[in-house]
Amino acid sequence: MATTAGEARAGVAPVSLRLPGIVLGVGLGGFVDGILLHQLLQWHHMLSSTDSDNIGVKFYNPRTVTGLEMNTVWDGLFHTVCWLAVLIGLAILYSRVTRHRRRVWTSRVLWGWILAGWGIFNLVEGVLDHHILGIHHVHGGPYQLWWDIGFLVLGALLLAGGYLLARSGRSFDPSDPPADPPADPPAGPPAGTFA
Repeated sequence: MATTAGEARAGVAPVSLRLPGIVLGVGLGGFVDGILLHQLLQWHHMLSSTDSDNIGVKFYNPRTVTGLEMNTVWDGLFHTVCWLAVLIGLAILYSRVTRHRRRVWTSRVLWGWILAGWGIFNLVEGVLDHHILGIHHVHGGPYQLWWDIGFLVLGALLLAGGYLLARSGRSFDPSDPPADPPADPPAGPPAGTFA
């Protein structure tokens, strides 16, 4: 079995960034969904399509004050889950990367897995909430199926692109010394001399 120079030097395998990256991606992808689609664009809320859902949840019309209040509570619960995913992802990352922590943030591997996690979020949330439960749609109305399918396609692209980005990067080996800073340019001739 081949080993890298870092493994031979320190006797440890490179740190896996897959799990923390995916968990961070799920949380951050959820935040993009909640902030962009729920709050800024106001295309949907967690329970905005329960008048036509598949499980019989009471309808809370987001166009009324009481309906918007209940949808805001559920959006808050959704954001709480996203926040916990980000905290857990950071905790896992912090526990795995104990040296040279600044270098990990420039790793293609980490950012690839974060994108893959965002794609997983889109796929799971899209299939579950938009199609199986039907509690909300990306953008309700006559073309809601196309919006929901587009959300799934975006998720698949993020997952595939993130996976490819992670595979193209070098695994993070905390035992590798940080790259040497660039050397200072050679000094010119001493003052008072001509070259």
